[in-house]
Amino acid sequence: MTHDTQPSPVGGRLLNAVTVFCGALAVIMLAILAVRFVFGLGAVTNLNNGYPWGIWVVVDVVIGSAFACGGFSVAMLVYIFNRGEYHELVRPALLASLFGYTLAGAGVIFDLGRWWNFWHIFDPAYANPSSVMLEVALCISAYIVVMWIEFSPAFLERFGKRRARSRLQRVLFVFIALGTVLPMMHQSSLGTMLVVMGPRIDPLWQTPLQPLLYLLSAIATGYAVVLFETCVASAAYRRRIETHLLNPLSKVMLGLVWVYLAVRFGDLLLRGALGGAFHPTLRAVMFWLENAAFAAPLLLLRGPEQRRNPARLFLGGVALMLGASLLRIDSYLVARIAPGFHYFPAPAELMVTIGMFAIEVLGYIIVTRRFPVLPREAASH
Repeated sequence: MTHDTQPSPVGGRLLNAVTVFCGALAVIMLAILAVRFVFGLGAVTNLNNGYPWGIWVVVDVVIGSAFACGGFSVAMLVYIFNRGEYHELVRPALLASLFGYTLAGAGVIFDLGRWWNFWHIFDPAYANPSSVMLEVALCISAYIVVMWIEFSPAFLERFGKRRARSRLQRVLFVFIALGTVLPMMHQSSLGTMLVVMGPRIDPLWQTPLQPLLYLLSAIATGYAVVLFETCVASAAYRRRIETHLLNPLSKVMLGLVWVYLAVRFGDLLLRGALGGAFHPTLRAVMFWLENAAFAAPLLLLRGPEQRRNPARLFLGGVALMLGASLLRIDSYLVARIAPGFHYFPAPAELMVTIGMFAIEVLGYIIVTRRFPVLPREAASH
């Protein structure tokens, strides 16, 4: 295959088995949400006074935004650390981030009891400057706008708007700078939200270092998602896997995993909380599963030979994505201390979450087939 870094549409049919299946899941999701918005959260969820946040917040927003850090993580390498060789990964990573954050913003509205008042977030008259949730909401909202602007050159190129694209390029550095600052703010604040819950969170996860842990895991997960996305897109579109970029990228990811695990277990030892991990409880089991998933990429990608293996790159990315997911599920749901209350998502809640991921897959297929996102590649024969 011949290959250059200039992005171009993949082309091909939009109507196929995958897009039809994703579309069907999206329709089911919309039907459930119609019931939710008319009859309330109780009609479709198992939320209660002990667990006011369920899968829609934890998976769609907290995990979804971590998975959407690929654009931010790669942009840091390219624009802050001046690693221009990764530039061809920026646009596909940004596209995945764009869908992830946009859907996470929508997911917040799904979970609001009085969803028709969501606009109060942007009204200074209702603002509480001391609220961590307000900071998260405003940062995520601002970052969604910034990402749409950052990605807009792909749309302008597709429709031949060269003059508009040239003008945008002159000021794009401002939005790139914002795009590297805003995620740091709200990803760390998602950890701060656990800190303010105090004794409602089990000591295995209740630590003042949660903002740092959430930020480190989000950045590392961004690189894991790039590994996963690149391998899947290459297989689905029968393209060359860019191992020459994924190999060094995985080394950056592994370095962050080492730092994360050192902070995680160092904090537990200093606080004397590690003993709780050896009790015969569900929380202890989930704790070890979570950290085993974080450690798995260190074994899967331990040497240069392993990091040149696409299958191991894929599995390493999946393992770290699983670890980051379990960290967020454990700290927000499993670690929550709510005597007398239990929570497990209702089938309708699960279908909405599945529908959200289906929309993201559907959107990624449509945009990559019709807009210049992935590097141009043509058959050499």
